[in-house]
Amino acid sequence: MDTRAFKRLLNHSEHYHRKGFGYDQAVAGQMQTEYQSSLIQQIRENGYRLTRGTVTIHLAEAFGFCWGVERAVAMAYETRQHFPQEKLWITNEIIHNPSVNQRLREMEVAFIPVVEGKKDFSAVQSGDVVILPAFGASVQEMQLLSDRGCTIVDTTCPWVSKVWNTVEKHKKGNYTSIIHGKYNHEETVATSSFAGTYLIVLNLEQAEYVADYILRGGDKSEFMAKFHKAHSEGFDPDRDLVQIGIANQTTMLKGETEQIGKLFERTMMRKYGPDRLNQHFLSFNTICDATQERQDAMFDLVQMPLDLMVVVGGYNSSNTTHLQEIAIERGFASYHIDSPDCIGVGNRVEHKPLGQDLTVTEPWLPAGHITVGITSGASTPDKIVEEVIEKIFEIKALVLAN
Repeated sequence: MDTRAFKRLLNHSEHYHRKGFGYDQAVAGQMQTEYQSSLIQQIRENGYRLTRGTVTIHLAEAFGFCWGVERAVAMAYETRQHFPQEKLWITNEIIHNPSVNQRLREMEVAFIPVVEGKKDFSAVQSGDVVILPAFGASVQEMQLLSDRGCTIVDTTCPWVSKVWNTVEKHKKGNYTSIIHGKYNHEETVATSSFAGTYLIVLNLEQAEYVADYILRGGDKSEFMAKFHKAHSEGFDPDRDLVQIGIANQTTMLKGETEQIGKLFERTMMRKYGPDRLNQHFLSFNTICDATQERQDAMFDLVQMPLDLMVVVGGYNSSNTTHLQEIAIERGFASYHIDSPDCIGVGNRVEHKPLGQDLTVTEPWLPAGHITVGITSGASTPDKIVEEVIEKIFEIKALVLAN
């Protein structure tokens, strides 16, 4: 079935829900108790700065839960209240935060198991309730669940849906979607399922390779090998790069997405001339406001005289990883942790260096007075950030005592 026709059919089904179930106030109180922080509010009101003992904390002015994430978690909570007896599933992590996902498990929401790299829906039965996470789900998954007679609760962030609408416009006009993203990230998997012909580029370097191929041609077999997991079935670079449109995974670096869009606009203008640009190139603004705000705040934070940076968020969180990139590019000692449990006694921290496996650094907090920059990804509750800050204060106090 055509994706547009399927979406229309799904939207009119009584077993498909895109909104909550009327438990707003109860859920808001529950989430405030579980995820909000009076300390973080105090720091905000104090100009995003707090000094205690020999530690000064500077918080980024935009960090943590975004509106789309908060909405998705609230909808999941409402779903459990509305369907107290039904079997509840979720097709992926609701968001990339271990504490939030663990909370859902405690509420008896089951996660679709992954077997040999593929989701196994065999245990899902007719009448089960299945939550689609904030990143969305592929058309194929939605079709499977609909055919199986499941009730679907779709918490997909509206910004992600906006990207889906963009690639569908590309498809309608026979444009190839160039998607700036990670080919195996669940959001990009979902986005590509709504596209027609597509090619996924990870970064500006890959985009420049594609742009050069458009202008000068090249070795097709080399091209296909380079993008062997990142294109639509039957993709042919000689045929399918004549008309292109730009889209993105919403959590990628805003500046890089903009650079890639401008690169392909210049490329198609050079190839076909300014008067024919619109016949060969489409571009819509699909950069998520929340991602942009958090990255802009991080750029402001790294202008300050900091001794080190702490970035809090899931290790598989793309938007958190890009915040870490900004700190590393500015030369800061930066520690990406996913929870306060990563900070241990004895001035020890388990963290994930950019592009590497988990490692342990000890000691990690310098002696004397230190200034620490802190930010968190869009899936990280304020309560987690508070616990990280309290652990830093605790370690410094113990070091001084000894």
